[in-house]
Amino acid sequence: MSLPAEMAELEQIPAEVDARLAAVADLDELAEIDSAYLGKKSALTAAKKQLGRIDPEQRKAAGRAVNEIRAGIEAAIAVTRDRLSAAARAAQLEAERLDLTETRERIRRGSYHLVTQARDRLEDVFVGMGFTVAEGPEVETAWYNFEALNIPEWHPARGSFDTIFVNLGEPEQVMLRSHTSPVQIRTMETTEPPIYIVAPGRTFRTDTADATHLPAFNQIEGLVIDRGITMGDLAGTIDSFVHAFFGGEVKTRLRPSYFPFTEPSAEFDISRPDGSWLELGGCGMVHPNVLRNCGIDPDEWQGFAFGFGIDRLAVMRYQLDDIRELVNNDVRFLRQF
Repeated sequence: MSLPAEMAELEQIPAEVDARLAAVADLDELAEIDSAYLGKKSALTAAKKQLGRIDPEQRKAAGRAVNEIRAGIEAAIAVTRDRLSAAARAAQLEAERLDLTETRERIRRGSYHLVTQARDRLEDVFVGMGFTVAEGPEVETAWYNFEALNIPEWHPARGSFDTIFVNLGEPEQVMLRSHTSPVQIRTMETTEPPIYIVAPGRTFRTDTADATHLPAFNQIEGLVIDRGITMGDLAGTIDSFVHAFFGGEVKTRLRPSYFPFTEPSAEFDISRPDGSWLELGGCGMVHPNVLRNCGIDPDEWQGFAFGFGIDRLAVMRYQLDDIRELVNNDVRFLRQF
């Protein structure tokens, strides 16, 4: 386990959790332990958010160490939960063993939505690779959504048939963001390189909902800015992510493409079990104009970016037939996950 000095106290957490689990009396107390060590206000969650302030050379190892601690705690809590559930069930059966006519339906517990599960897993994978998670507003100006990204005024994406505009009057044109790329611009404007981030979040377009499209969907994009970055680094990052998320048997490939904000640009595909290929997203080297727009010298710094839909990735991972199942809120479907 490799943690920087400012996170050294995290190494004591597994032993502390083991001690509390050994003394836990019931499932209610277990739920409190779960919340204290894995919840939004826990030290591990805070450490995950602090990774962006760690030296880039230590960030990958620190992210992996945080994930290992969390995984160990989750496993220990799961074992304890099974033990307490079995004990509680046995006690109930013993107390009611003469009442042969009474039955009790198993309590149904809720779970995270399938898209949330996919997003959390994606974040964990990239944090383990040394990235930090960045966020930004869902309502953006034309500068962040288009102009800073080297998308000219005549580009089709800036038309009302692709973009959902918000009428707030002068002086700026405002719209619901059509991708999470504005988060990249905001990060480059406020953060000195090197930069290693992923930006998950909701995006909006004027698409009609069908089996493969949604007007409001979830996307995750990645950005790396550093010295000496090449397409080889991009290909290796995508390959590592795909293996971590889908398994080591899945292969990747890049195909030439065009995007205004990257040059050169590519589409990346993953292999299917039947030997065919499935397009996953777009990627490329950050265009020098985008770097200049953010005050970064392209002669000193280079970078790559990539992006893909979280909803579509969930559809692929769980082999769903219709992406609309993710937003229909049919409890019979949601309980399967």
